[in-house]
Amino acid sequence: MLKIGICEDEDSFIRELKGNLERYASETGREFCFFIYHDGQELLEKYNSGYDLIFMDIKMEQLDGLKTAKAIREMDSFAGIIFLTSLKQYVWKGYEYRAFNYLLKPVKYGVLKMELDRYFSGYRGKDEPYLSFSNDGGRYKVLYRNLRYAETHKRNVMLHFEEQNQVIYKNMKEISGLLCADPQFAQCHQSFVVNLSYAKGVEGLELFLATGERLPISQPRRREFMAKLTEYWGDML
Repeated sequence: MLKIGICEDEDSFIRELKGNLERYASETGREFCFFIYHDGQELLEKYNSGYDLIFMDIKMEQLDGLKTAKAIREMDSFAGIIFLTSLKQYVWKGYEYRAFNYLLKPVKYGVLKMELDRYFSGYRGKDEPYLSFSNDGGRYKVLYRNLRYAETHKRNVMLHFEEQNQVIYKNMKEISGLLCADPQFAQCHQSFVVNLSYAKGVEGLELFLATGERLPISQPRRREFMAKLTEYWGDML
């Protein structure tokens, strides 16, 4: 069952879009569960980081779709977003928030079907690993592939992903045990676990990431870490 959010302030358009989505589900054998919101603020207040795809109207009176999408991306890198608009000038702005695409109103079924086929052709769904957590700042869902590294932060752990740094209320032993079970992660230091897909090079006891960041490699862990990194790079060739 796929969770589909619709954030749109026109009831007539909601009915039309929902009907077309139900038609698509019937034709493709997919199962959709719908969650309807009439404003971005309402969506954010009830957001639970569990949506597979969100249809978002760009122009809404209280909180528009662009600001809503920005807030969503601060706590969820997973959900797909397709913008709905009758104004083409807003389209490119939407891509800043990694929207999958946009649909011009009124939306024809053939166009909707084409975009859904394209979206689901590369969709990994719940099989893609992620971390879901809450802290004093809110609720977050982070795909493993977007998590660059984790580091000890006082008695907790700081997660570095996309353009954010967020604390997860767990210790490094718990986080390293969880992440390092995945072959793309390795512990280079007692206080650091890194996503090897971001590793660019090693110089002495320092790891260079593709983002320009540098992480320490402890001497006791260097041999084991280098073995994992070499194996990972070898698998990527």
